[in-house]
Order: sequence, then structure tokens, then C-alpha cells
Amino acid sequence: MDRKLKMGMVGGGSGAFIGGIHRMGAQLDGQIELVCGVFSSNSEQSISFGKEIYLDEDRLYKTFDEMMACEARLPKEQRMDFVSIVTQNNLHFAPAMSALNHGFPV
Repeated sequence: MDRKLKMGMVGGGSGAFIGGIHRMGAQLDGQIELVCGVFSSNSEQSISFGKEIYLDEDRLYKTFDEMMACEARLPKEQRMDFVSIVTQNNLHFAPAMSALNHGFPV
């Protein structure tokens, strides 16, 4: 692989067990880098958490729709390559459809 794959994340913020597991798992082989996310439905908490894990503030979004639209506008070499959705199972559909509608694998 020439470069790391860039991952976006929906959910998995502060106190969310499964988010941490997914972030650790993605980093195990050094081939995936978390580059952006929406980590909570509370935008202040989401952005605060993103800062805690040292993500670029320009890549911390208030909603998953905002994230998909903004990432889709970035040059291909900069934007996320795929999205990991780690919300409660019953909340997966809307962010998954948004990602797919913007051309991102889930």
C-alpha cells in the first residue's frame, strides 16, 4: 500500500467503549489513520473529544451530514477514504446513507 487509508468516524466519543476499540483496531497494522469525525450528537462534546485525540480542528464536524459534504469537497488525496459508524445500532442508517450518497464506503 502506497499510503495509509484515511478513516472518518461517526459516534464513539467520550465514554463510548466501542469507539475506542474501533480506533485501536484501525491502527493495529499502521495502514489506517483517523482523520475526521463527528463523535457525539452534542456538537460541543464532539469537537472537544476530537481535540482530545489530536485531530485537526478543521476536520471536526458538528453533524455527519456536514462531515460527508465537506469531506467530499476536499481533494481526493486529502479526504477520508471510508467511514466507520460506531453509534448505537439503531442509529446507523442515516449516517450510512449520507456517506454512501456522498461516495464514501461504510
